[in-house]
Amino acid sequence: MQYRYLGRTGMKVSELCLGAMTFGRESTEADSIQMMNRFVAAGGNFIDTANVYTRGVSEEIVGRWLRNRNRDELVIATKARFPMGDGPNDLGLSRKHLLSAVEDSLRRLQTDYIDLYQVHCWDPGTPLDETLTTLDTLVRSGKVRYIGASNYSGWQLQKAVDTSRHQGWEPFSCLQPLYNLLDRSLEWELVQVCQNEGLGIIPWSPLRGGWLSGKYRRGMEAPVAGTRIEKAEQEGWSESWSAYNTERTWNVLDALFAVAEEAGKEPVQVALRWLLQRPGVTAPIIGARTLAHLESNLGAAGWELTAEQMARLTTVSEPDLPYPYDFITRAAGARR
Repeated sequence: MQYRYLGRTGMKVSELCLGAMTFGRESTEADSIQMMNRFVAAGGNFIDTANVYTRGVSEEIVGRWLRNRNRDELVIATKARFPMGDGPNDLGLSRKHLLSAVEDSLRRLQTDYIDLYQVHCWDPGTPLDETLTTLDTLVRSGKVRYIGASNYSGWQLQKAVDTSRHQGWEPFSCLQPLYNLLDRSLEWELVQVCQNEGLGIIPWSPLRGGWLSGKYRRGMEAPVAGTRIEKAEQEGWSESWSAYNTERTWNVLDALFAVAEEAGKEPVQVALRWLLQRPGVTAPIIGARTLAHLESNLGAAGWELTAEQMARLTTVSEPDLPYPYDFITRAAGARR
């Protein structure tokens, strides 16, 4: 496992981050602890959770595991934004909610500090200054080491960066966005903002809920029984069968299987490796349900796709550009 700096900070994180969203939900506590043990044994030091995951149970599992570890060897990340109760102030990015949320997360994680505290999504109801000055206060207090954002648009992220710079507040160190071979719209603006402003990119859903895991091949007419994709179809989640059963998806999967065979790797490992070699990416967040899934994911570390293989996967997965990105791209080509 290699280590990379998180954005412009001096903190190094493993090139794969273990996501804890499955802990206490699809994965039992015993299985979750086993996965964290295996991840650390493989050289991983970066674990990401959120207060809303299983309504705090994920953080509690990480916290009980953390008691028997050298805390300073690990980078623990969590988030706040979404509802944790029924009260009018039990959600959002207000000073009141954030100060309560960080104390609750510290208690569940059984730690004195959080390495990376992330706002889980933009909050249109709270002034940005209120959120950013509260995060700055948390860093100055020592309860939080670094801050980041997740699920921001390009203008929202740039505004946050500029505001923090102007006020002398602690800046965001990273962005946690949806990013994988099938979802590349963040490349239209967010990647450029992150690269220009020195934010690391830690993608969530790098396998798009299982679409890039190797379970799905051209010719299938329904999702695999018992999988997240089947549940997504039933629950109306964004990674549903209806949303991704397209010719573009099958073309991407055809190329993924071909490159995996050439490289002697599993499709899941190639999909993760493609992300690891994309500009600006620090560490994809792997969300395994079982130890076997984790072992497969860990196989993405320690090797590289060739330039030709990267180009093939990048070309076949290139999405159609909407306006104004299509217009800007054509205009740039015309100037050459």
